[in-house]
Amino acid sequence: MRRAVFPGSFDPITIGHYDIIERGVTLFDEVILAIGVNSAKKYMFSLEQRLRFLEETFKDEPKIKVMSYKGLTVDFCKEQNSEFILRGLRNPGDFEFEKAIAHTNRKLSGIETVFLLTSSGKSYISSSIVREVIRYGGDCSDLVPEVVRPCANDIWVKEHQGK
Repeated sequence: MRRAVFPGSFDPITIGHYDIIERGVTLFDEVILAIGVNSAKKYMFSLEQRLRFLEETFKDEPKIKVMSYKGLTVDFCKEQNSEFILRGLRNPGDFEFEKAIAHTNRKLSGIETVFLLTSSGKSYISSSIVREVIRYGGDCSDLVPEVVRPCANDIWVKEHQGK
């Protein structure tokens, strides 16, 4: 079985992530969407919300599994018997950053990284940009899957109550 792990914080999942996942699932028998847990990082959405976003977005895709993990991605890949890491590239900066990680991962574990370029018209979308749009009450409906939208609105309302 050809299995890939697509790691990320997915804070939140964007249509850019969705694009890579939908295309990646055609290349592998199974894709594990793996939310990395970093206790030092401050997230906009809870781990439970992020897991739910992924599960609901891909509920009709039997080749996708959603999990969370702590520690090195390559260790998680070994635990899941995955020989591949799936990553998306938006721009040359992403490539340089991801290339260094891919070389390190291969050196540590022999696990290969498969890169997919984001589809035309989606390369500007990042979770950090989406979080800024949400934080300031902008319309994120073209940037995230439908399941994220109500939670995004709830965050904006909570942050602006009493102002």
